[in-house]
Amino acid sequence: MSISAAFFAQAQDVSVIRNTVEAYSSTPMIGTAKFNAMAGSNGALGGDANSLLTNPAGLGVAISGEVSGTLSISGNKNSSSMAGSTLNYSKTRGDLGNAGGIIAFPLMSETGWKFINIGINFSNQSLDNVIQSPGNSNIIYDFDIADPTKGASMAGHSYERYGNLSKMSFGVGANYNHNLYIGAGLNFFNATIDQYDTLGYRNLMNNSVELFSKQDTPYSERSSGFSASVGVIGKLSPNFRLGASLETPTFWSIDRNYNFYNDPNYGDDIGAENRKFTSPLKATVSAAFVASKNFSLNVDYTLGLTKPDYKVYGSAERELNDFFKDNYKNLSEVRVGAEYRVKQFRLRGGYAYQSSPFDALTISRFNDAGVAGDQSYSNLMLSDRNTASLGIGYDFKSFYVDASYQNITSKYSNPFMRGYMGDNFDTSYYSAKNIAQSDSYAVSDVKSTRNNFFLTVGWKF
Repeated sequence: MSISAAFFAQAQDVSVIRNTVEAYSSTPMIGTAKFNAMAGSNGALGGDANSLLTNPAGLGVAISGEVSGTLSISGNKNSSSMAGSTLNYSKTRGDLGNAGGIIAFPLMSETGWKFINIGINFSNQSLDNVIQSPGNSNIIYDFDIADPTKGASMAGHSYERYGNLSKMSFGVGANYNHNLYIGAGLNFFNATIDQYDTLGYRNLMNNSVELFSKQDTPYSERSSGFSASVGVIGKLSPNFRLGASLETPTFWSIDRNYNFYNDPNYGDDIGAENRKFTSPLKATVSAAFVASKNFSLNVDYTLGLTKPDYKVYGSAERELNDFFKDNYKNLSEVRVGAEYRVKQFRLRGGYAYQSSPFDALTISRFNDAGVAGDQSYSNLMLSDRNTASLGIGYDFKSFYVDASYQNITSKYSNPFMRGYMGDNFDTSYYSAKNIAQSDSYAVSDVKSTRNNFFLTVGWKF
């Protein structure tokens, strides 16, 4: 299926689509070092506040209180290649990744209800992502056909995103006869995004580089949203458990400030707008095997049941919705995690796979020789993602310390540079002196690698 020219002409930028999926349609999954070491797989195990990230029924599994805090150190590296050249960008950042607690209330009654537990969990992750693509001297742009001294080659491009995504959850879980657990939670989201889209052209005569910003960029978004979740866990036997949970769409309110250029009335200035966005409804099914107190294994499968949807205020939101309706695949993820205990020591490992969010897409792009033509991509803008993790821990009875490591990789094709003026829209690139337009994209190949480290300190009471 091809991307219509009208869509990308009026949808502002590729970054809008990427952020819709990565920032506003995903759920923060940064938990404790234990949770992260098991690749976020705990939907049928539960027992701590991180249950609010997967299945709130897991709150009911706890039989004692607990609080913990987690330091996260995130390392992000992008390698972007095109026309035989590669640019690398890397950044390491430390932050509070997770904090949470659970209070267990034993019920002194003769009914089968054993505990009512209350949990709170805060999850926080960086949205920083910089993709710096090299230039291609074969892609030539004539700013003035009559003046050859103003010809320039494409010198490079950068998508820069800086920000955070956080999720604060409150929930309650109940334990019926140590065989059935139910729970519910409320989730409150906050996101900050500062996005840049910068294109460079190198003058063919003097090699000077001129930088251009895409129309309506840079932009800043400050957003908030909320969702609710419900879940259940049941024991089929002392060793086997099944779980299921449902999280409503996240209902976002997005406030944006953006730079615009060459407006017939205002010239170059700053605009503001508000958007309403609804993320996909998500369902998770889980299974766990608890061989003994020394070994446990959990598998989670999460599926998006609906598609991203913007409230329509005009043509831009309408065409965004049309794009997601035609090209978005319901996102799915499988997570597997295990824990083995040797006295007070804990050994953990996990793996997760998330599918690509888009069908194959066909666009007009420049090849390495600078010739424009149609090309189909199975991984345009985003692709599938693999996560491998491991961790260790030590239990001091009342206190515990856990550490873990995650490696997250993905490869995708990164389109940029396309933009032009139409009858009712303008997506060109602007510098202080010139305007750059293109009917076709340049495309770089990106390998993304994230190396994350986590350290958790907790107290049981």
